[in-house]
Amino acid sequence: MTDYEINRKANLLPIKDIASKLNISEDDILPYVKYMAKLNIQESEKKGKLILITSTNPTPYGEGKTTLAVGVCDALNKNGYSSILALREPSLGPVFGTKGGATGGGMTQVAPMNEINLHFTGDFHAITTANNLIAAIIDSHIFNGNKLEFKDVYFQRCMDVNDRSLRHIDLGFRKDSFTITAASEIMAILTLAKDISDLRKKLDNILVGKNKDNKDIYLKELKCTGSLLALLKDAMKPNLVQTLENNPALIHGGPFANIAHGCNSVIATKTALSLADYTITEAGFGSDMGALKFLDIKCGLNDLYPDLIIMNSTIRSLKYHGNGDLSKGIENLKFHILNMQKFTDNLLVILNRFQDDTDEEIKILEDYCKSLNVKMLISNMYKNGSLDTKELANTIVEYANKPNKKRYKIYNLSDNIVLKIEKYCKDIFGCREVIFKDNLYEELNNLDKKYQKYKICISKTPASITDNPKILGFPKDFDMTVTGYKINNGAGFITILMGNVITMPGLSSSANYLNIDLQDDEIIGIF
Repeated sequence: MTDYEINRKANLLPIKDIASKLNISEDDILPYVKYMAKLNIQESEKKGKLILITSTNPTPYGEGKTTLAVGVCDALNKNGYSSILALREPSLGPVFGTKGGATGGGMTQVAPMNEINLHFTGDFHAITTANNLIAAIIDSHIFNGNKLEFKDVYFQRCMDVNDRSLRHIDLGFRKDSFTITAASEIMAILTLAKDISDLRKKLDNILVGKNKDNKDIYLKELKCTGSLLALLKDAMKPNLVQTLENNPALIHGGPFANIAHGCNSVIATKTALSLADYTITEAGFGSDMGALKFLDIKCGLNDLYPDLIIMNSTIRSLKYHGNGDLSKGIENLKFHILNMQKFTDNLLVILNRFQDDTDEEIKILEDYCKSLNVKMLISNMYKNGSLDTKELANTIVEYANKPNKKRYKIYNLSDNIVLKIEKYCKDIFGCREVIFKDNLYEELNNLDKKYQKYKICISKTPASITDNPKILGFPKDFDMTVTGYKINNGAGFITILMGNVITMPGLSSSANYLNIDLQDDEIIGIF
């Protein structure tokens, strides 16, 4: 059966029954149809263990982080442990683009598949509307006399579809551009805000432009924060759904990991930690993207840290990194293992097994991991769900409960921005030199001191450790180029653009919208 057929044939429980498993009363859920709900609760004092799923660099074959995350949650619950998922929401850009949906695969999926992949509970739409309301207010302000004396406007419009024609637009009185909703600062703020009060503060602090005297203009000066809060009120509440095995999943927020910080909301993660003994979460793309931002930005700003990191990969993706040669491609796994070992004492590798994986190939991978002092487990959960997962579940719980003393810092907050970038690129990615295009070295070096203690968010291709998507494996002797930056003052970090990174993707000639259709009132073709 296809993923769609498996998902649609699942015996789902009413969402109130999933909530009751977490001791959440019906009064604290806001149902969105039968199988989805918003949670209207606050985190309690109970704190469970946090398990982060990350992976090697992505390939066209897919590595299966979401599939593995769902599988681990099901496996733990199957074997008597209290576990919950905390995942990101899918963006419509990839759903209708090349990647497709993001609800897992095979027997390890979250449901209902189509609803989650499309409009879900409307969070993305609320974020898009709030973002574009700001843009409309700025332009209206300028049209109606420009009391704040805007000279430059930094704030971009956004849309949750891939549309390359919106990368550059002409409004007549100024130039503008769109970013995809998942890369917008409103998305970053919503996923990093601790509560409504913190959301208000972060929105107020958005840097929207400069005036004729080169003084910064902040959103609070436009007096529109109240309207934004009205739009985002329900979007701040985490969404409750379930796995195919009727285990709870919080899916909330969806920043991309290549052009944003790639993690689900802080509210959802902390809520999950208060509801179950083990929270399974993931960070987008490879560990060089999502996991590093999870550890540096999300954890660094919110007193969080994973008790266990799981590195996910597949034989076929590692072969891809070696141009068909596993012994060469396996070096990509080495890069990710060595980096994650800087951040944690507790690291596991889990291989998503496919039918064409040979025992010899698996043995090569097991021996390689052993040489790096990492235990490797094998997951057959895509095919079998939580059946025969006792050893896997017990090992994960054992590792999650081991002491973890490592708290590696990529840079110090007191470092200037250029030094932060150089430490990130040289110490983590292993590049030889960082090149700054045009006058970016001087610009970044001379940014106001008020930005010195901000986090940085590296934005580059996810396909490679470098900023060149064609360089695979574990490259050496390469340079990386800073091509731009964006100050996300409300979110509290500065995005550093590297290489030819694009914040508004385009559709390919073979995009997934060609497969999606409506038949007998059923949506088909989302994979």
